[in-house]
Amino acid sequence: MLGHHMLTCTMSDRTGGPQPVISRRELLVTTGGASISALAGCSSGETNPPPAESAGTITDHSSPDLEKWVDEVPRPDVAEPSGTKDGQPYYEVTMREVEQELHRDLPLTTVWGYDGQFPGPTIEAEQGEPTYVQWTNDLPDEHLLPVDTTIHDDIIPYDMPGVRTVTHLHGGNIESESDGQAQAWFTRDFQETGPKFEKKDYYYVNDQPPATLWYHDHALGITRLNVYAGLAGFYLLRNDHERNLDLPDGEYEIPLVLQDRSFNEDGSLFYPTVVSDEQGGSDDSHPDPSIVPQFYGDTSVVNGKAWPRLSVEPRSYRFRLLNGSNSRFYTLKLLQYDESSGDIGGDGPPFVQIGNDGGLLSSPTKIDDRLEIGSSQRADVVVDFTKYAGETLVLHNNAPAQYRGEVGSTDDDIVSLPEIMLVDVGDTGNTRDDDQLPDKLTQVPEIPVESVDNNRYLTLNSGATDDYGRQLHLLGTAQDQDGLEMGAPVTEDPSLGDTEIWSFANRSAMSHPIHLHLVHFQMLGRQSNGDYDPEDKIDLDALETPEPYERGWNDVITVDPGEVVHVIVHFGEHDGLFNDQTGTYMWHCHMVEHEDHDMMRPFEVRPRSDDGDTRIE
Repeated sequence: MLGHHMLTCTMSDRTGGPQPVISRRELLVTTGGASISALAGCSSGETNPPPAESAGTITDHSSPDLEKWVDEVPRPDVAEPSGTKDGQPYYEVTMREVEQELHRDLPLTTVWGYDGQFPGPTIEAEQGEPTYVQWTNDLPDEHLLPVDTTIHDDIIPYDMPGVRTVTHLHGGNIESESDGQAQAWFTRDFQETGPKFEKKDYYYVNDQPPATLWYHDHALGITRLNVYAGLAGFYLLRNDHERNLDLPDGEYEIPLVLQDRSFNEDGSLFYPTVVSDEQGGSDDSHPDPSIVPQFYGDTSVVNGKAWPRLSVEPRSYRFRLLNGSNSRFYTLKLLQYDESSGDIGGDGPPFVQIGNDGGLLSSPTKIDDRLEIGSSQRADVVVDFTKYAGETLVLHNNAPAQYRGEVGSTDDDIVSLPEIMLVDVGDTGNTRDDDQLPDKLTQVPEIPVESVDNNRYLTLNSGATDDYGRQLHLLGTAQDQDGLEMGAPVTEDPSLGDTEIWSFANRSAMSHPIHLHLVHFQMLGRQSNGDYDPEDKIDLDALETPEPYERGWNDVITVDPGEVVHVIVHFGEHDGLFNDQTGTYMWHCHMVEHEDHDMMRPFEVRPRSDDGDTRIE
């Protein structure tokens, strides 16, 4: 247990402290990608800088040359309850293998989908009204993609028949038995179950702010494969307060999951199975198939369509954006586009962000530059197309594949993905502009820093290797800064009712989106690793304040190389929001290749003790 470091700020410092002379993003852009390893090592005070990351998944494979913008963006179906349980909606959602048309000119692609759909159907729930879901596995005995049986082979029964799955409601403030943790897996018809499996019917209490949640597979060792195969979908939590804000709704509210994929000529999904030469490959000691450090596809897929276009009216729309890619970051902006020449022009309409992972922001925030969204993060935005009638726009991304908090750079030999989706603005329609957005969206109660019970210093690392010489990504503590493997004993053990600051220090050479199950947290700020000693006080006046899209409630935060990000989190009900839960949950990097190998750790929320001391020794 780490000591409780006293804080040196008041609540007003949370948003109004002095700013650094140069921001972390300006600093990273100034230094450039080639020197990022040196930057990370220098700023963290290490004698030797961390090794450069493996340069992603570099292969000679290229997807078929598909004509862009020929398919309209589909909208996921909305799931209907199968019945009721204890008077509450009860859903039965079955994972199945299906063939689906992902592009007009591509042969049918075999995918895995919830209810046979990629992405899965959207579940719409009401705040304060629980739902039950039984996630049923009806997948084939053999995996759709080659499986590396060396990952966690000491605890995973790879010789067992059937495919392991378990569904995690990402962003759900729910009981641990229904969290979908990595070892609660099950095979077809629940014939085999993992050591943490407890129940078939998951219970989602929905006692949290309305938000864009999502569900996806979380099976230990094959999360990257199951998600890539298609196992993901939206879970939208609503309430009357949000409905009364008169936000764009109905056909003018569109969930959009952004993903990258690669394809073979026959339409099948391509996923690399051998570590490349550039990643330390060409060694007989590496297994085949082998996990790869990261994956970056060469084709943009939105809501299950490759290179699609979206038709809109000249009015405001609400887009619920989800980065559902395995490893890729996006930095997004709408730009004018000449479809005949492929030329990109000036700025299109800006994003006005109204919410993020955990629900509505306190007020609308105009994104003047680009919207950063890491793997698994959500951005709830409103876009006003009224001044762009008859125009064509492109949703543009300038984040390099190997993201380091910098934009507009180029990665040699790694596929970039600048064009995500085309937007056609009609000449006429039901006009409505975003001036109708209310100035105040909701009340987001701050977690008071004066209530902090404990500080934790947690490291993000990439220097270790496994028994086959492959790079491991590990999470560490103040005592074990080089990192611990997933199966090591629990080191994060808050008690119910505790408030803690978790300080994530990135000692690697790439950005990591860090996700905590169960809870939503608030970001305090970021600073250089070299400017923070975990034995010293946290000076919040010295922190760079959060970006607008990092305010409010988050369950994922991006930590760039050479920096430490401080977040404050309360374990339990806070100011009438969320609910009290105890048990074991997970925290991990949400680049799912990293999560599988081995950047994931359990944490345990313990019950309160009877003597009023929230700490249990």
